[in-house]
Amino acid sequence: MEVQLQPKTAKRKFYNWHRVIGLISLVPVIFWTVSGLSHPFMSNWFRPFIPQEVFKPLSQQQMAPKLSLQQIMDKNQVAEIRNFSLVHFAKGTYYQLLKRDSSYSYYSATDGSILPNGDQQYAIYLARYFTQDSVSAIKSTVLQKSYDDNYAPINRLLPVWKISLKRADGMDVYIETSQSRLGTFNNNTRKTFLWIFRQFHNWQFLGDLAGETFRIVVLLIIVSFMLLSLLSGIIVYGLFWNRFKQIRQKQEANGRHNNRFLHRFHRQLGLIVSFVMLCFVISGGFHLWVKLQNQGAAQKPFEQLINRSDLGASNLNLVVADSLIKRISIIKFDGLAYYQVLNNKKEYLYINAVNGSILDGGENKFAQYLAGYFGNKSHQYHKLLPNTEPVKQFTEEYGFINKRLPVVKVSYPYNEDWYIETSSAKLATKVAGIDRTEGFSFIFLHKYFGMTWAGKNIRDIVSMLAAAGVLVVSLFGFAAFLKNK
Repeated sequence: MEVQLQPKTAKRKFYNWHRVIGLISLVPVIFWTVSGLSHPFMSNWFRPFIPQEVFKPLSQQQMAPKLSLQQIMDKNQVAEIRNFSLVHFAKGTYYQLLKRDSSYSYYSATDGSILPNGDQQYAIYLARYFTQDSVSAIKSTVLQKSYDDNYAPINRLLPVWKISLKRADGMDVYIETSQSRLGTFNNNTRKTFLWIFRQFHNWQFLGDLAGETFRIVVLLIIVSFMLLSLLSGIIVYGLFWNRFKQIRQKQEANGRHNNRFLHRFHRQLGLIVSFVMLCFVISGGFHLWVKLQNQGAAQKPFEQLINRSDLGASNLNLVVADSLIKRISIIKFDGLAYYQVLNNKKEYLYINAVNGSILDGGENKFAQYLAGYFGNKSHQYHKLLPNTEPVKQFTEEYGFINKRLPVVKVSYPYNEDWYIETSSAKLATKVAGIDRTEGFSFIFLHKYFGMTWAGKNIRDIVSMLAAAGVLVVSLFGFAAFLKNK
């Protein structure tokens, strides 16, 4: 015979289940809220100061190269390159050549001689430029090809040189020499916050233990328990509302002190912050689930090889005046090589490397080509002519997390957008379907970007109060559990 639970017994069992699930969720909640509280200090209030964050190159006229790219290649018997650029440092102008093996060599633009350890020297020069520190000794230089605790995947750029300065603040500067730009910079305080956030918010120790997929699956399970704890708590409050009210009225009638204040505060504060916690849990879980779906093979990088025979027109005699050229490199697509020239108006021009003619709409054509390369060229959408749009500042869809600017937005039907950084021939990000929904939910429900109108400080304070509220409710619940034992 099937035994049916009496209403009171069923309620009591449900209440006990809420307590058990809450206990399972307690440690993760403490980890996530405390590390979340540390994030504004790391990213805003205690963020180290650096005098320069953007490198301002000299014009080609100011760098005054004497030899052309072809002369440099001929003189040094270089038959093919992947890319090149002109850089000025150490009181000289050099050709920065990316070789077939993806290593950089530096040749004097005056006499063609090679500069030993040129890439390392240029990285040190840039580190001193960004920090405006020409005095501190260089503690160490490391070419970093993978992410770690102090240089997380959120920084996007690889490979980079890690230049450590011998200073009291322990400053490390990460330099991408190919684009002459700053990856990130950390002092001792920021390194501590990074470690706390990476271990207690991202739970990177799980990834180090058994891989990224294991880390995400474990976190999804924990988030599921947190959601169950939240929902069961709300249900318990509704189921036991009359009972809680009767107990309080009886105590007041008998003149007895309410010794269940921990339970009352847990219930009342829990009801107040339940919506906040729901936003955190749903957006965090959604973020993890989409991340799990996107696990797989890394995006194939765009690679090119420029032969000496592809170069007919001299890079020193282009239709653009040397005084207007801020950066020059070379790209190859659709079987042709082009000089990619950044002018003083921050526009990219594409000049045929054989005859010196300008390619009309070159920036959009190259962006579309790269979008087709990174995507599936055989896909029906990629056979259509997409819309292109320059993006020169971060937006709600293309946020600061993507790091790269400027980019070209290549849009295909059905809201499929590819953000391409043409200067490095990199895919900055792809936004399509559920990725877009997840991105919006995370920045608004998890990172409180809806408060941006009030300023970053106010937004950070509000997010900290929300996290602190969840923490306090959890601790009150734990204290009430101990008191009932």
